[in-house]
Amino acid sequence: MPVRTLRRSGRSLAAAVGAVLVSAITALSTTGALAQTAPSAPAAAQPAETSRLDAVLFAGTLRVGTTGDYKPFTYLNPQTQKFEGMDIDLAEAMGKALGVKVEFVKTSWGTLLPDLLADKYDIAVGGVSVTLERQKKALFSDPLMRDGKTPITRCENKDRFQTVADIDKPGVRLIVNPGGTNEKFARANIRTAQIEVHPDNVTIFDQIVAGKADLMITDAVETRLQQKLHPELCAVHPDQPFDFSEKAFLLPRDVVLKLWVDQWLHQTVATGQYQAVFDRWLK
Repeated sequence: MPVRTLRRSGRSLAAAVGAVLVSAITALSTTGALAQTAPSAPAAAQPAETSRLDAVLFAGTLRVGTTGDYKPFTYLNPQTQKFEGMDIDLAEAMGKALGVKVEFVKTSWGTLLPDLLADKYDIAVGGVSVTLERQKKALFSDPLMRDGKTPITRCENKDRFQTVADIDKPGVRLIVNPGGTNEKFARANIRTAQIEVHPDNVTIFDQIVAGKADLMITDAVETRLQQKLHPELCAVHPDQPFDFSEKAFLLPRDVVLKLWVDQWLHQTVATGQYQAVFDRWLK
């Protein structure tokens, strides 16, 4: 074949291939297949994900879950039917800082986390202990205070229950409230002593005063308050509790809300507002 014919054939083949490619590109553009390689749309054109903080601000209400049975943090006053306590005051101050109203939702220790996960409230307060189990499904604010479990008993028995070994003996009646960290501690550490579950955390200390139970193991901060409310009872080494724990607010898995709450707590401590609330309820 002459060289001129080869050149003509090559040009014809190239033209044919080019035509096929143009047709393919046109078809792909029409069907949107090339849209995957095109630059993405501006972020402003995409709907923004709403945080729990945004939802609270939009609703104009902060829903606060609390048990109402744990002085000095939360207590549902039977006369007024209103919640009161240290964490209640802090929740009210938090709502004021947000510019929203506060709605308290009654819960229990056994349902504290499930109710949060079921979206019954936006935050849980009231002497909530930080635990790794709760942290698996929720978040905590920065700690409000350090604490730990220690006994409270009638004063004549104070020297009798100094250690877990002293308590875990036949004939000892340890009383606990259900569903919280007090019961969890008792179940994990007591093997021999009798564990009695009392459903009402408000009247549970009256059971010890009346001799229906020997002692309770609870948070050191609570033992300090209850020995003031019940002169017959004495806190056992509240400055040296059996374990380490911290109190905080329980939050849903929303980092935006947590960051705001932590910053608010930081400023509340720095301005002395937190100390004023603490002194009102614990001094």
